[in-house]
Amino acid sequence: MTSMPGSAGPTAATTPPPSERVQRFSRAERWVHRTTATLMLVCVAAAACLYVPQLAELVGRRRLVVTVHEWSGVLTPVPFLAGLLSRAFRADLSRLNRFGPHDRQWLRAVRRRDHRPGARPAGKFNAGQKLYAAWIAGATLVMTGTGVLMWFTGLAPLLWRTSATFVHDWLALAVGIVLAGHMAMALADPEARRGMRTGSVERHWARSRHALWGEDRAGGRAPGPVRRTGAGQGTTPR
Repeated sequence: MTSMPGSAGPTAATTPPPSERVQRFSRAERWVHRTTATLMLVCVAAAACLYVPQLAELVGRRRLVVTVHEWSGVLTPVPFLAGLLSRAFRADLSRLNRFGPHDRQWLRAVRRRDHRPGARPAGKFNAGQKLYAAWIAGATLVMTGTGVLMWFTGLAPLLWRTSATFVHDWLALAVGIVLAGHMAMALADPEARRGMRTGSVERHWARSRHALWGEDRAGGRAPGPVRRTGAGQGTTPR
């Protein structure tokens, strides 16, 4: 800071321009994520209250807990189905379903615990996110199907219902563990959480974590900056 002639004190330093942000998720995508996450957490919490004796005794009202668990489980796929009406959501599903050479390189780097810049190339979604999305989608379908067989006992013979109960219970444990890992990784990356909460991320973060993101956009363009539309309002891509 320097003093100007005739001034009573040092002038304020030039305020740096606000950091550029890039649009990552649409409002519809954020709605699908939040609604699905809420339903899954309610479903898992209710399941814990049914299967952990200490929680079951603490909560009580088993019939109500069963009802909450059943309906939250059955409704879990609904946000995904509603999200298919969004073009942005369908475009990201297409990205999640594509697995390329850079994804295999990303997985090899993770296995070697290689954290060097450029060692883990990724498009808009890295290989870990793609595997998680595929796994949780399959698990949701199996959990819903086995849950319906357990709920409506007249739909299948006893052997089927017994098998469905076995699969449902053990897969529920696996889902709980995977969800805990997913949330732990989200807590470790504040910018990724901000992207899901607000829809935009720092341009520098996008370039360092998802350097190939521009290549899976139409026309091969890199993610463009986002400009503010007004005080207190959101952001829109340029």
